[in-house]
Amino acid sequence: MVGQPGARVLNPAVPRMVQRCMKAIWNGVTVAQSTETVLVEGNHYFPLESVDPTVLRHSRMKSLCPWKGLASYHHVEVDGLRARNGAWTYRHPYPWIRKIRSHVAFWNGIEIVPD
Repeated sequence: MVGQPGARVLNPAVPRMVQRCMKAIWNGVTVAQSTETVLVEGNHYFPLESVDPTVLRHSRMKSLCPWKGLASYHHVEVDGLRARNGAWTYRHPYPWIRKIRSHVAFWNGIEIVPD
């Protein structure tokens, strides 16, 4: 906690490995599950191989983060229900944040929960 002597304050922008089983759930279905996510700014980045590729649909959406690089998005679709641009990835992140390369993060209604 901030302000308490001896308290350790973590910088949310520094990537941290999370050694706990995490799940991404959309429409009641687990779309990703991993024991090795990377936590950056409150977002769990799942290794690409832990994501169900059948739920991802191409999106033309892109965004530029000044310190991570160019993000590419995917819609996430399960049983006809779509989370528009619900997943994103940095295919070529900047060198200082390379731990998120080949990882996918989720938002837009997709729940991230511990298993």
